[in-house]
Amino acid sequence: MSMSKKEKPATGFHFTWDTAILNLLFIVWVLASFTTDNFLSSINVSQIFSNTSEIMIIALPVTFLIITGEIDLSIASTLALSSSVLGWTYLHGAPIWLSIIIAIATGGLCGFINGFLVTKTRLVALAVTIGTLALYRGIAAGILGTTTVNEFPEGWTSFGFDTFGTTFIPKTLPLILVLALVFGLLLHRTPFGRRTFAIGQSPEAAKFAGVNVDRHKMQLFILTGLMSGLAGVVYTFRFSTAQSDNGVGLELLVISACLLGGVSIFGGIGTMWGVLAGVLLAGSVESWLTLSEVNAQWRTIVTGLLLLISVTVPVLIDKVKRSQAKAAIRA
Repeated sequence: MSMSKKEKPATGFHFTWDTAILNLLFIVWVLASFTTDNFLSSINVSQIFSNTSEIMIIALPVTFLIITGEIDLSIASTLALSSSVLGWTYLHGAPIWLSIIIAIATGGLCGFINGFLVTKTRLVALAVTIGTLALYRGIAAGILGTTTVNEFPEGWTSFGFDTFGTTFIPKTLPLILVLALVFGLLLHRTPFGRRTFAIGQSPEAAKFAGVNVDRHKMQLFILTGLMSGLAGVVYTFRFSTAQSDNGVGLELLVISACLLGGVSIFGGIGTMWGVLAGVLLAGSVESWLTLSEVNAQWRTIVTGLLLLISVTVPVLIDKVKRSQAKAAIRA
C-alpha cells in the first residue's frame, strides 16, 4: 500500500516552515549570546537541554497524535500521576526499578483510557482529555495527598539533573537522542508513519486504503501515555520530588512546541525534526528571557504569543499559496 502521494504536498510546504524555525533558533542563540553574559555558558546550555527533557519526551508521541487530527491535554496530569505512583510505591517498600516500571505502566493505562473513550465511544479527544486532565491530577492528589516524596537513590536523581563529568551534556540527553531517532524513523521511514499521515489527511480515505484507523489511534494514545509516564519518572528524578502538582501547565508547552515546529493543528502535516527545533526554540527563548530578568508574567505572555504565531502563520501562508495557485490557473 503506497501513500507517498499523500505526503508530498505536506513535505514541500513544511520543509520551508521547519527551516524557518531552525533559522530562528540560530538567530535567537546569536542574539541571546550578545545581549546576555552567560547564555552560551556550559551551565546554561546544559540547563536548556535539561529543562526541555520532559517536553521533548512527550512531544515525540504527541506529534503523531496531532498529525492524525487528535490531541491529548491530559499529558501533564499523566506525568503527575506517574510521578505520584513512583513516589508512593517506592515509599511503601518497592524497589526503585519496580517503581519505575509501575509508573510508566500507569502512564500507559492513562493513555489506554483516553484512547478507548475516543475510539470506542466516539467522543471528541479535546473533551475527553480535558476531563481526564482533571481526573488524573485528582487521582494523583488522592494517592499522595500533601505528602512529598523526595528521598530517592542518589544514582537515579543524579541521572535526572547531573551532567557527564565536567561537560555540559545532561545524563538524560542520550536517552532523548535515542528516542528522537526512533520516533523520527518511525514517522518518516515506516508504514506506521505513512498510516499516521494518511489518517490525518483523510480518515475516510485511509479506511478505504485498508488502515484500521481506530486501532492506530488507540496505539498512539497508549504510546503517548507511556511516554508521559517516562517523562514523569525523569521529572521526578530531576527535581528529586514526587508530588501531585508536578508538571502543572506542561501540556501547553508541549503542544505549542509541536505547533511551533510545523505540525498542523488540522492534522496531516508535520516533521519530527521540526518539532525538536520547536522544543529547543521555546526552551531557548525561555532561558534568554530568564537571564534577561524578565518576570514570569511576561514569559507566559511570550509563550502564548509563540503558540498563537505557530497556529496562525502556517494557515495564512497556506491561504496565500492557494490564492496564488488559483490566480495562476486563471491566468
